[in-house]
Order: sequence, then structure tokens, then C-alpha cells
Amino acid sequence: MCGFVGYVNAEKDESKNQQIIKAMADRIIHRGPDQDDYYVDGDVSLGFRRLSIIDLEGGSQPITNEDDTKVLVFNGEIYNYQSIREELIGKGHVFKTKSDSEVLLHGYEEYGKELLNKLRGMFAFVIWDSREKKLFGARDIFGIKPFFYYLNEGNFLFGSEIKSFLDNPLFKKEFNEARLPDYLCFEYIPTTETMFKNVYKLEPGSYFEYKDSKFTTARYFTPEYNIDDSRDMEYWAKLIDETFKGSTVAHGIADVEVGCFLSSGVDSSYVVHEMAKRNDVRTFSVGYAEEKYSELDRAVKFAEHEGVRNYTKKITAEEYFEVSPMVQYYMDEPLPNPSAIALYFLAGLASEQVKVVLSGEGADELFGGYHYYREPLDFEKYMKVPQGIRNLLASVAEKLPSFHGKRFLTRGRYPIEKRFIRNNYVYDHSEVSKVLSKNIPSEDPSVYTKPFFDEVSGADDITKMQYADIRTWLVQDILVKADRMSMAHSLELRVPFLDREMLKVALQIPAKYRIDDETTKVALRHAAAKELPAETAAMRKTGFLTPLNDWLKRDEFYSMVKEKFESETAGRFFNREYIVKLLDDHKQGTAHNMKKIWSVYSFLLWYEKYFIEN
Repeated sequence: MCGFVGYVNAEKDESKNQQIIKAMADRIIHRGPDQDDYYVDGDVSLGFRRLSIIDLEGGSQPITNEDDTKVLVFNGEIYNYQSIREELIGKGHVFKTKSDSEVLLHGYEEYGKELLNKLRGMFAFVIWDSREKKLFGARDIFGIKPFFYYLNEGNFLFGSEIKSFLDNPLFKKEFNEARLPDYLCFEYIPTTETMFKNVYKLEPGSYFEYKDSKFTTARYFTPEYNIDDSRDMEYWAKLIDETFKGSTVAHGIADVEVGCFLSSGVDSSYVVHEMAKRNDVRTFSVGYAEEKYSELDRAVKFAEHEGVRNYTKKITAEEYFEVSPMVQYYMDEPLPNPSAIALYFLAGLASEQVKVVLSGEGADELFGGYHYYREPLDFEKYMKVPQGIRNLLASVAEKLPSFHGKRFLTRGRYPIEKRFIRNNYVYDHSEVSKVLSKNIPSEDPSVYTKPFFDEVSGADDITKMQYADIRTWLVQDILVKADRMSMAHSLELRVPFLDREMLKVALQIPAKYRIDDETTKVALRHAAAKELPAETAAMRKTGFLTPLNDWLKRDEFYSMVKEKFESETAGRFFNREYIVKLLDDHKQGTAHNMKKIWSVYSFLLWYEKYFIEN
């Protein structure tokens, strides 16, 4: 796991380009503190920061091919690189190192963009072809590794983190205000745009080419469900277990010690169990002093059951608020998911012991782990009621005081693509105009998610929801915080559930083996139950719980947030009276506004870091 930066030169002064590319790379030194190196010619400048994991002596970058006409910078891990390497040697390629990086370079020489569908791993990379004067780059199929680029006024910059662009004079830093309403609804930007004007995210499963000042991009991979109804539960459980065993073996390849994150849930426990079979694994867990929000006891108990070392930390409210500004800086864009800060502390704890950790991200999206995936089962009979009647009942319910079933009736008028934009999105679109201090035109959130539902229009509603999450929530939230919080501590995080072979299995499993009336991740839990204690395999999903809801009612933290909400900066974007009322109502217990408060607060912390302090 590393970080890279690069740009197309606007001037030919090599010494100046050397200074610029080094400054860009130094900005992201946290991604790779072990080594740095650079490539500068008359056309492009490339920089690299390395966290040494494989081929510790010989795996430095940028790396060139035999005749030095192609140059690579790469962030990630290719888990099947050894078999591809042997294949390429058989075709006459000569390798200088034993690293997975060089496989990408020779693989591109041999196969071109067709190489991408051979790769099993997490990656973002760029290859400069000095003969064709062309840049080629790509991102893995899940979007585990980040890739940003800047296109403006003929300038092209790219890198692992946006913050590296700050040190390039070609970069014109501008806040992308038009996307603020989208952020308030989703807690992230649901398109390839970012909070910086003219800065974009390369989509997962995509590649790009840049030549003659023209940028083009295309997808090389899109998940496709191919449901197999002919198999029973035992078949799927066995296949999941066998495939997962193979994935953990592949993800465990490293020339340094590998550890694991451990909560009390089935996903991380399954990872730990498999890794503990082959290694003396160290595990890491965090919780809170407030016991009702802490899973530490269960994590410690499972570690004892597995006979692995477990290191723990209890996060205090003071620590949580103290690191919040820096967390938003590391994020590049504001991300108000409260669990990100717990993940920051967890990564910090692990980085004291190891360089690599395995984690359970992705199991919920692939195998059906969120409780709201059960909603189609609740709505199944009701959706057969004629549309006109459902519209009438919803209209009547909206006008009535709160009652049990009101939300069901109001949402029941909509099809799944309108009803599901994640059930826990932050601000309702109708509320955005009240939150903002001025009118910023915006689209209804469903406009952004509907295309993903259309791509799987023939599937059942549960499958549609999962597919939308794989293409949005997983990429824009889950994997962002996983990457940024681990790399903030120079820690490589690997996700064995997000593996090409695991995905192949997940895309075949019928919905009834993912979700039923009683539980989630049905087939995955069945597989895990063959290996784990029954209590662990059946553990209800809780996520990273946080006492933030309670902390915001405490005077010292209420005052801290209120000061930000009443600030001049807040007034540039938000209706200060409205957001202070959200805070006051929450403190008094008349409303549950934690997510709305934290969304605005996180944005203000981020804005101060990037547009006031920097």
C-alpha cells in the first residue's frame, strides 16, 4: 500500500518539476513513509511514496520496463501476481524484481487493457508510455484503492489523494458549492465529482487514457448478477467457506507481519479465524468507556477462544472531538460517518504493532448484511395494492400526527428505486433549502441512484438494493474511510470479502439465502457457523456504535459545536438559526438530530482545513 502523484508538465524546467513533484509526494508521506522516488522527463512528472510490504529490497517505484520506455506508479496489492509473472516470463519478459508492481508493467506491455480482467487485487496505477506519449491508468473493480484527477484549462494532475494537488501551481483550488446539497442528503458526493471543482474520482472497474491533451475513460468491469436457483443452502455455504479460505490465503501474502481488526461481528471474526489457522495473529479492537456502546468484551472473549493476542483501546469523548478536524483533513472530502473516527483510533492502535491488517468490509454489501434489505419482504404484499390506493393512503398519513405505521404508508407509495436511497440518508431533499443560507439548485437524490436500479431492472428488490449499495455506498463511504483512516497511520488495510472470486460467488446466490424474515447474510452465517461459535455466527449486526448522540448533549461538546454553527464560516453556507435549533432540540431531547448535526459540523471542520488554514 502506497501513494502516488503525477502531472503533465506545463513547462520544461526539469529542476522545477522535480521540486513540485516532490512537494506533492511529501504531502501524502503518511501513505508511504519508507521510501520516495521520482521520474521526470520533458512530458510528465511522477512521484511515489512507498510502504514496503512485498519485496522489501527491490520493490521501489517508479519502475520501468526493459527499455525504459514505460514507467509505472502503483498503489495496492495484486494477489495473483505470481501466476501472472510466470506466464509473462514464459512469453519472454525479463523481470528486475520480485514485486507485484512489475507484473502490471510487463502485463500491460503484453496484454494492454485486457490485463485488467486478469488481476485479482486492490489497485490504482498509472503507466506512462514515453514512446506513444500516452498515460494509461486504472482502478480495481470495487474501488478499494483511490484515484483522483484534476482536469482544467489544459492541465492534468492525478494522485492517490486530492490534498497532493495543493502543492502544484497548476491546481486552482475552488470549492464545488453546487454539490453541497448532494453532500447533505448522502453524506458524500454520489457522482464522479468531488467537493473541489474540476477534481474527479475515477470509477471502480474503470481505466483511462490521456493523450494529446484528451482524457477518455471507460469501464472494463461491471458486476452482473447471475442467480442460480438450482442449489440449496448447503451448497452455497460450502462454496462461500471454500472461496473465503482461498481469499484469506491470498490476502495474507506479505513480507511483513499481518494482523486483523476484530469487532464482535461475524465478518471480522470469520477473517480472524481463518488467519489464525496459519499465523500467530495479532488482533485489534476499540470501544468506549460507555459500556452500552462498546463491543470490547465480546471481541476479547472471541480472541481468547481463538487463542490470538488482542490489543484494545477505549476512546474517550475528549479524544474523539480532538481528532475530528484531522480526520476530516485525511478524508480529502468531508465524510460525517461517526464510525470513521473510531476506525482512525483502531488503525492507530494496529499501526503500533503491524504494517498490514485484514478487515471485514464488504461482506454486508455482497452477502446481504444490512437490516434494511429486509424491507422488501415487509412491503411485498402491500406493493400489490393498486398504486392509486397507496397514493391516497400516503397522502392521508402525511397529514396525521405521528403514529405506528405512518412511515410505512408514506414510503409505500414509491417503487424501490425511489424508496431506497439508503434508508438512513441524512437530510431529506425537501429540508435542504431550509438548511442552506442561499438557494443552490439540486436534484432529487433518487436521480443519482435510479440508474443503478435500472441496470438490474429485472432483479428482485433485495438484489436491486444490494447492487445500488455496491455501486454507491460501498465505494463512496465504506471504502473511503477504510483507506484514509488506515493510511493516516501508514497501515495497509486488506479486505478479503472484496475479492474477485468472492464476488463471483455472491452474484449467484438467490435472495432467499441472503435475507429472510429472521436474519441477514443467511448463507454467509451458515458458512461461518461451520467454523465459528454459534453465538458469533449469529451475532446481530451493530456496526461501529458510538456515544456521539449522548456526547452532543454534554455542555462542553454542545458549546464546541454551537460555536462552529454560529461562526462566520457557517453563515456562508448554512442558515445558522436553523442549524443551531437542530442542535438545541437534540440537547433538550425533543428530536434525534445527531446525524444532521454531525454532517454540518464535519463539513465545517473540513472547510476550515482546506480553505482557511491551507
